[in-house]
Amino acid sequence: MVTEHLDPPVFEIDRASQAVDPSQTPWFFNDGGFPVYLAEPPSGVTPIDAAPTDPRLAMGCEVIVSGVSAVKDCQLYGIETRLGFVAETVCFEPLWATHMIAAAFGITLVEPGQAVRLESPVNDLAQVEYEYGVWAGHWSPYQNTGNRLLSVVCTDLEHHDFPHVFASTDARVPLVISVGRYWPALGRMRLADLWVPQGSALYIPPKPALPDLECLDLHNNRNSARACWGNIEHDTILTHTLLQPTGGFFHWYWNARDTAHSRPL
Repeated sequence: MVTEHLDPPVFEIDRASQAVDPSQTPWFFNDGGFPVYLAEPPSGVTPIDAAPTDPRLAMGCEVIVSGVSAVKDCQLYGIETRLGFVAETVCFEPLWATHMIAAAFGITLVEPGQAVRLESPVNDLAQVEYEYGVWAGHWSPYQNTGNRLLSVVCTDLEHHDFPHVFASTDARVPLVISVGRYWPALGRMRLADLWVPQGSALYIPPKPALPDLECLDLHNNRNSARACWGNIEHDTILTHTLLQPTGGFFHWYWNARDTAHSRPL
C-alpha cells in the first residue's frame, strides 16, 4: 500500500563514458547498431554525406513565434532565449526518422553499416552511455520549480558549437529526440519528435551562433524515453550520446506553454 511517497523515478543516469578525439578518429561508423569512432571508414564502406542545411525544408507542426520576450546570459554556460508562441498547446509532430525527415532539421540519419565524417572545432569529446527515464522531460530548468516533476512539459531546445551523435541502442524500444527549425525573420518554427529506429543514429554537426542565419536547427534529448510511455514493464531507455562533456557553450530557446507529444502512426 502506498503511504507517503511513490518510488523515485529515474531522471538521467550516466552509466559509462569513453573519450573520443575527432582529430584522431574523425569517422563515426554505425557498426551493426553500435556507435564507434575510427581513423578511416571500414574497408568496403562508402561514407554518406552529412545533410546540408536547406532553409526551404519545412516539416513538423508549425507554431507562430510572436517574438523574443527575454534573453538571459548564463555566462559560462550560454544564452537563454524565451520565445513567445501564438498557441494554446504546442504540438510536436511524431515522425519516424528517415534521411529526408532528419535533413529537414539539419540532421543526418546514420543507419547500420553507414559512416559519416564528423565536423568538430573541439577534440575533447566523449561518448556517454545514458539511461533516461520517462519523466526526464517533465522537469524545467527555467521556471523556478527546482527538482519537481511537472505535469506539463515546456518547449526546451538548444544548439551549440560541438557535434552530437544520438544512437538508438536500447534493445527494447526506439529513441526519441525532440527537434525544431526556427526562422527568426519569419517568426515561424516547426517542431517534431524524431523516432529513431533501434540500431540507427542521428548525427548533428556543430551549430554555432552565426550572424544572419536564415534558420536555426535545434534539438533536445530529455524526452529520449518517450517510446516507453504506455509500457508497464519499462520506464527507462539506454542510449549512447557523443557530446562535449565540459566547457560547451549552449544557446537555449524555450517557451512555457504545455506541449503535446504522441506516437507516430
